[in-house]
Amino acid sequence: MAGSDRGAIPEDLLYSEDHEWIREADSLVRIGITDFAQDALGDVVFVTTPEIGASVVAGEPMGELESTKSVADVVAPVGGSVEAINERLDGEPELVNADPYGEGWIALVRPGSDTWREGLLDASAYRALTVGDRTSS
Repeated sequence: MAGSDRGAIPEDLLYSEDHEWIREADSLVRIGITDFAQDALGDVVFVTTPEIGASVVAGEPMGELESTKSVADVVAPVGGSVEAINERLDGEPELVNADPYGEGWIALVRPGSDTWREGLLDASAYRALTVGDRTSS
């Protein structure tokens, strides 16, 4: 399923307060940034991904997005080991803007504990967070 509805917040994902999304698949989680985050960044022109095999710590930077407006950290929403990265982002960083919940994913991580979901938001809670962000800016 390529593409996403602009402004949509998929119900089947979990979210961080730092605007990353998490899709669980077997014992791994796929991580990307939300549509809200890519919209705030503007046109993404360069993506730094973590290295395969690297350990990432929840709440700590695991990569970086450079846009025409600014540079922003990709904050690991879960701790664990990086199993794969989206190598397409090297040549096509615009995928983060064009398809943030699909082809614009950033990394696949094997969570380091069974409690990795703690502190994450469901779609309803993330929607409330972003509506608050939009009205306060």
